[in-house]
Amino acid sequence: MTTLNYNDAGVNIDAGDALVKQIIPMAHQTLRPEVLEGLGGFGGLFELPIHKYKNPVLVSSTDGVGTKLKLAQRLDRHDTIGIDLVAMCVNDIIVSGAEPLFFLDYYATGNLKIDVATQIIQGIANGCHQAGCALIGGETAEMPGLYTNDDYDLAGFAVGILEKTAILGAKRVQIGDALIGIAASGPHSNGYSLIRKILDLLDLSNDDLQQNIDGQPLGTALLTPTRIYVKSILNLLKITKIHALAHITGGGLLENIPRILPPNTQALIDLSTWQRPAIFKWLQTTGNIAEMELLRTFNCGVGMVLVVPEHTINIVIDSLMKHGEHAWQLGIIKMASSEASRIVFQGQAR
Repeated sequence: MTTLNYNDAGVNIDAGDALVKQIIPMAHQTLRPEVLEGLGGFGGLFELPIHKYKNPVLVSSTDGVGTKLKLAQRLDRHDTIGIDLVAMCVNDIIVSGAEPLFFLDYYATGNLKIDVATQIIQGIANGCHQAGCALIGGETAEMPGLYTNDDYDLAGFAVGILEKTAILGAKRVQIGDALIGIAASGPHSNGYSLIRKILDLLDLSNDDLQQNIDGQPLGTALLTPTRIYVKSILNLLKITKIHALAHITGGGLLENIPRILPPNTQALIDLSTWQRPAIFKWLQTTGNIAEMELLRTFNCGVGMVLVVPEHTINIVIDSLMKHGEHAWQLGIIKMASSEASRIVFQGQAR
């Protein structure tokens, strides 16, 4: 019988070792003082900064990028998809008011290509830098037979910390509170199965994806990475109160805002308060998508919603603007019966 090795089975150990050597400098750039041991060990060691807290609470989140990965693979663009991965986790953590501390990734593929993997993990490191968290570990798995050819998948895991008395959420929300929207950078990482369905029905080639959408190629608009809101919100928390936050991910505005509403309240959203980005208009028109379907599938230009006391509106918006966000009041919290809709839309989308 012919002597076999792992490479004969489709797993290249040398490529994996070479990738690790390229990853370590990227991860090192994200390290925080609390990191005792990062990449290279069997587990990442992180010393909790408990001296800063009376009753510290850890907040964890895990997520992926979804079928946006298929578009990245189709266009052979892998440098920003890692930012999406980090964003989907740390944006969920900041919703509680927590500071993200560290991040780990899981990268699985059928055929480990060092150049592609390096681009992906460089994006992850960039995302961690934007969020102020350390990349302290991860796993690269080459699994021929489970993943086809050059297909790959990503998963991320993040942990944050905050004071127990500072946890944000529905219990803090009050009648009359204002809803502040923060602009999204695009569809972020949600609704891509529908986006890909539209592209398939139109039979668009990669060349077709170069068509202009509001000054940039369609493909570029669809791969714009998810915006990371961590630092702007952490800065805001230092100067004023936030009652609750909603990360507008899967389910859109329609399903995510009700998650932070206390009983017998509803959110009144005025659709005319912001200009809907061109990419969503293109998707709605080209895909013949009904308005309510659009609102429960995509963020429609709103990546995060803050619930704040009415008298702090100007402080909140000014602070967010100073930290590079586009923010505006898009609604208000009202009293409602238990049978009433949790969210009501008014006004005409622009």
